[in-house]
Amino acid sequence: MLVLASNSPRRKQLLELGGWTFDTLAADIDERALPGETPRDYVLRLAESKARQAARRAPSEAVLLAADTTVVDGEDILGKPRDAEEAESMLRRLRGRTHQVYTALAVLRPVDGALLLDCCSTDVPMRYTSDEEIRAYVATGDPLDKAGGYAIQHAGFHPVENLEGCFANVMGMPLCLLSRMLGQMGIEPAADTALACQGALNYACLVSPHFLENCD
Repeated sequence: MLVLASNSPRRKQLLELGGWTFDTLAADIDERALPGETPRDYVLRLAESKARQAARRAPSEAVLLAADTTVVDGEDILGKPRDAEEAESMLRRLRGRTHQVYTALAVLRPVDGALLLDCCSTDVPMRYTSDEEIRAYVATGDPLDKAGGYAIQHAGFHPVENLEGCFANVMGMPLCLLSRMLGQMGIEPAADTALACQGALNYACLVSPHFLENCD
């Protein structure tokens, strides 16, 4: 039994592309960064914490899958904006520049304590958006539950240009990396995740072969 430790519609949508059968069980943890914590260590810690918290309420035979995503600009971790004003500030900060998105995955099998942790990072080149575009996008409410204040897949705002890394990673679930990790737990996809992901997201991925190495 695979259990996704999240109620995120985006993560559920991406996980469904692999044809895995799963249930969901939300995890609620303190997402504040620790002093001196690197972005990679931050998302890895939160992903593991989500998996372990959800495991306390999951069936004993379950395998827990958790993810955590953050936006990083320079040395600063940008979480979800507190309000519309902070969302506008984040988007003005990021526009016309390249930042990084980190997503960590945790796969936990409580019955024997097996734990897999890994992290994917993507350089994200943001197009230059006007103040009017930013205000209109923030008014939709979409940025308020997104790290960094944006959704890469938002067709109306279209924040990103010329991406070369993992699109699904920026959405919050790098599927090819996930396929490799679940395969190590003996949980295989029912679909070709790379093809399904690229088709659903209308994106020609250049990095999927790297993540799919050693999947067999």
